[in-house]
Amino acid sequence: MAESESHVDKEIRSAVSSCEAYFEKVQSRKNLPKSLQDTLNSAFAGIPVSSFPQVPGGRVIEIPAETSVSEAVKILSDSKILSAPVVNKDHETSLDWKERYLGIIDYSSIILWVLESAELAAIALSATSATAAGVGAGAVGALGVAALGVTGPVAAAGLAAAAVGAAVAGGVAADRGVGKDAATAADNLGKDFYQVILQEEPFRSTTVGTILKSFRYAPFLPVSTESSMLSVLLLLSKYRLRNVPVIKPGEPDIKNYITQSAVVHGLEGCKGRDWFDHISALPISDLGLPFMSPNEVISIDSEELILEAFKRMRDNNIGGLPVVEGPNKKVVGNISMRDIRYLLLQPEVFSNFRHLNVRSFAAKIATAGEEYGLSSPAITCRPDSTLGSVINSLASRSVHRVYVADGDENELYGVITLRDVISCFVSEPPNYFENCLGFSVKEVLNR
Repeated sequence: MAESESHVDKEIRSAVSSCEAYFEKVQSRKNLPKSLQDTLNSAFAGIPVSSFPQVPGGRVIEIPAETSVSEAVKILSDSKILSAPVVNKDHETSLDWKERYLGIIDYSSIILWVLESAELAAIALSATSATAAGVGAGAVGALGVAALGVTGPVAAAGLAAAAVGAAVAGGVAADRGVGKDAATAADNLGKDFYQVILQEEPFRSTTVGTILKSFRYAPFLPVSTESSMLSVLLLLSKYRLRNVPVIKPGEPDIKNYITQSAVVHGLEGCKGRDWFDHISALPISDLGLPFMSPNEVISIDSEELILEAFKRMRDNNIGGLPVVEGPNKKVVGNISMRDIRYLLLQPEVFSNFRHLNVRSFAAKIATAGEEYGLSSPAITCRPDSTLGSVINSLASRSVHRVYVADGDENELYGVITLRDVISCFVSEPPNYFENCLGFSVKEVLNR
């Protein structure tokens, strides 16, 4: 037990240390006069969270923990949102938010699960028969992962073999032949590979609750309606949260759901106020933007596999990548985690995703209509652009990042994210969270 706790503590220290390093770099480079920064902090500290505009429709979309992964993707896509709180039905009436909500499900968590499941299925398919895979047809049946207690990739591996073995024996791929290795097996299945992942057991019974246990990606850290917007801005910038749920004391259901995107939209609406006009008129270089050097920006070449793009986002805990071409890394497009919805909702695309390159994937989305719209070409700015123009691009185009391109060839120079923009407006007063937040960051990371 002590060893497990030590690992958790190490993970927490690493996460917090990364946040501290990022924010120290921001503060050292943005060069705002201390008097202006103090004025901004005081202003944000005086704005209650309850005054922030409600989510569209006035109701926060929640997803029950027992919802299947495929249904969760449909809910997110139909609602045009990237994430949603997950409700624990066993404690739905609890007054304690820690019991009522299990966490937040988003496309990032889903892609982690898809990549893991696809690999497990492919490995299982490399067996020469259902018996070699581990079981006969129907052995897993309707039990599913929840009933069998699967909580992680290691536990799922055996069931993946069983599920695919049963599918093969049951005729899903009986006339396709089974390859001698995982990749060949997956290729032989074609569209049936998609069917195995989302429609056969145990994958069909995989719930968002199970994913949250296996892939902790989006922390659930609520603030009170009585908290200040300074707390929210710091959580969304320094502490890297993409969204912050708002809960009224004594009423644990979520009253609002504040995202990075919503905050930047709010900043865009501050045009005409002296403090905003002053900061937004500054060239991004005066604020130290972009905060990453060109060689630190994670990108993907248009000829690389879309599978590699999603893996790269997963491994680096980022939501999108610039698509580049040539030795000078000319920016030609953008791939984001939200694009996983197109992959999962289109069987003919999913069945070939192990061989589909980024260029072809982007072209398919671009011709699929606004429902799956990809921001292609990527939204870019120049090194001498003003912060105001960047904010306008982020808000008006509803994107999460603007790429800084330089020269006649649109060479990748950097990236400016929603987080970066918010960080330009706030700094953290000494011991702020210990004194003001009311919820423990460590407790949430520990979950």
